[in-house]
Amino acid sequence: MTTTLFEGSPAAAEFIARVDGFIDGELRPLATEHGITHEKGPSRELLRQVWKRSHALGFYGMTLPQPMGGAGFSLVDHVLVKEHLYASGTPFAPHILGELSGPPRLGALVKQATQDQMQRFILPVARAEMAVCFAITEPNAGSDAGALETRAVIEGDGFVLNGTKRFISGSPFCDAAVIICATGEDPAKRETTAFFVERDRPGFRIEEGYKTMAGQSHTGNIVLTDCRIPLGNQIGERGKGLALALGRITVNRLLHTPAMLGLAQLALQDAVRHAQTRRQFGQPIGGFQAVQHLLADMATELAAARALMLSVARRLDAGADARAEASMAKLFCSETAFRIADRAVQVLGGEGIVQGSRVEFLFRLLRMYRVLTGTSEIQRNTIAKELLAPAAAA
Repeated sequence: MTTTLFEGSPAAAEFIARVDGFIDGELRPLATEHGITHEKGPSRELLRQVWKRSHALGFYGMTLPQPMGGAGFSLVDHVLVKEHLYASGTPFAPHILGELSGPPRLGALVKQATQDQMQRFILPVARAEMAVCFAITEPNAGSDAGALETRAVIEGDGFVLNGTKRFISGSPFCDAAVIICATGEDPAKRETTAFFVERDRPGFRIEEGYKTMAGQSHTGNIVLTDCRIPLGNQIGERGKGLALALGRITVNRLLHTPAMLGLAQLALQDAVRHAQTRRQFGQPIGGFQAVQHLLADMATELAAARALMLSVARRLDAGADARAEASMAKLFCSETAFRIADRAVQVLGGEGIVQGSRVEFLFRLLRMYRVLTGTSEIQRNTIAKELLAPAAAA
């Protein structure tokens, strides 16, 4: 494949070079020593070591505001760094920046947090001393995020929380969770409020042990049973919970795309390598036009998806309202990445359908991205709504 010019800043290029040193010099040997794969995840204790080491090297807090040690990267730089992490193939890719439980989970909370919350939650997360997860989804509230049944009721000098949060990424190894609860007296009004809830509080329980179709176990349920928290754990204004959670949804939708495309690059690389080395009928299978066309389509669609991702990043960096475009990127990149993995399985043939083959794993993982972080159907709804809004107003 041809080498392309790096599209980001010199600072981002230097950051990536240093991350490569961390991955090759420390994380790959660590994964080998402990038998860590994409499907056999690290223990909570081992993850803490990785987080603290990443923080010490200046990677973990990349997404934080600059006064808190962040890199100050543009979105273009951010997506390129994240894409590179996933394209490296390390099973620690989601943990280098703390995506599941670290600074990227803080989002708008930095601006909403009180001084007390900064000391108890925000700064410890930024320093890799505490892991946090974000809990919205419930058994009866997924795409309809406002239909929450988990409730927070004021009792005396605190709140009492009851309910179940489901499929919460990072919950098995969290120290605290940001819980979005219903707080209105009238359920029809859908009033929601955000709270910090510490894992060690009585009535806070994590149900784990189930795995996704990709074999990963970093997802769990949070069950709250008469869980009491102080009034000071409320985040921001009452009734602004979903607004706080979804305030960066356009950016966050875009920021899921580089992971998909980094993984799709791995699938394409494996397919090309197999086509060059697997011989049938006296020649490498890459000599057959049917295989060549599969590879050509994979490479072309990957290039198109990357171009869309970078285009949306540039629009957002320029201050444009790119709500529809971000949904387009999430939709197109997730669907494209899965098609690439599907074709990679086809190129590898029998090797591609055996568990233990990387493309077999990537096929399962990339299938999940069409559901995670907003289904393809929800993205289409958002795109159509934005397209039809001017006509409706007229």
